Amino acid sequence: MQDISNPDAAFTLDPRLQADTFPVADLGLCRVLLMNDARWPWLILVPRRPGIVEIFDLGADDRHRLADESARVAATLKSLVSAEKTNVATLGNVVRAFHLHVVARSAGDPGWPGPVWGFGARLPYDEPAAEARLRSLRESLR
Repeated sequence: MQDISNPDAAFTLDPRLQADTFPVADLGLCRVLLMNDARWPWLILVPRRPGIVEIFDLGADDRHRLADESARVAATLKSLVSAEKTNVATLGNVVRAFHLHVVARSAGDPGWPGPVWGFGARLPYDEPAAEARLRSLRESLR
């Protein structure tokens, strides 16, 4: 039985997400992760609830909280990088655990206007760039 005094007690991050991202922050519901691909400012929100595969697996209160947190994260990311558009999507074909992608896009970015998935090879952040991006995200999401 899940400990309702600590609803994320049994939550574990999918190993693929853990390997491909940097931790940014924990919001009320979601863990925010930075995708380790410097081609796009790309965040991932993962509700800290065990066993969630689809958005409808979340209770109504958590779905509302997810909507609020994703709007906050998307607006923050768009403002930080002066993006023209943010793409918010779920796929779950590779990583089964429910997670929500928030990707800042602008004309002229790699792959514009197509999707980021399946476009070329990932370009990992170098350490100084990752640290700078993480610092600005953490300060903005406080």
